[in-house]
Amino acid sequence: MTRRLLSTLCILTLLAACSSNPTSEATPAGYYRVQKGDTLYRIAVNNGQSVNNLVRWNNLKDATAIEIGQVLRVTPRAGDRPAPTTTRRPTTPPASETTAPAEVAPKIGLIWPAKGQVLKSGDRNNGIDIAGNRGDAVVAAAAGKVVYAGEGIRGYGKLLVIKHSEVYLTAYAHNDALAVKEGDEVKQGQRIASMGDSGAERVALHFELRYKGKAIDPTSALP
Repeated sequence: MTRRLLSTLCILTLLAACSSNPTSEATPAGYYRVQKGDTLYRIAVNNGQSVNNLVRWNNLKDATAIEIGQVLRVTPRAGDRPAPTTTRRPTTPPASETTAPAEVAPKIGLIWPAKGQVLKSGDRNNGIDIAGNRGDAVVAAAAGKVVYAGEGIRGYGKLLVIKHSEVYLTAYAHNDALAVKEGDEVKQGQRIASMGDSGAERVALHFELRYKGKAIDPTSALP
């Protein structure tokens, strides 16, 4: 009797363990399963897409309302063209991210995007904060194409993201006003925004450099 009871308890324990740890479902090709800490911006950047496309492909009503475990289409259906020049919603640019190895990243010649004292720097900040006055010029750190222009990303205020190559992006946050729109080609040094405090507590430019979707310290590429 005792042996039978022990056997029954063991079976029940195994069943409980199985029910509390279900097998993870495979994610189909062309889709991504949302993980803890993900934002739509991060998912879009990591998959070479715009937030606007992800919103459209997945019929999302709110770019900030995604849930852990949610499966999102990250590649277009056959014959589906990317959305025309409309607001792309990258992801929050993002919670803490691993710095890309400097020896792997190809060089990119940047100029300072604004004049002012650097308030915060280093990989912990996912970029640098440059102090200034409201209305000060914010310029493109390198030539490229504007892939996001808007304020749909919580914590970034009025944000611009410029794509410089297949591996490099720069982001310019907390602007007072944007001088370019998504789809515009910009030259290095061209004024793209006015410094402000949208989504922030003080007037400053938050500037990020991303290599293959991962934030790296911009000062490593600045003169």
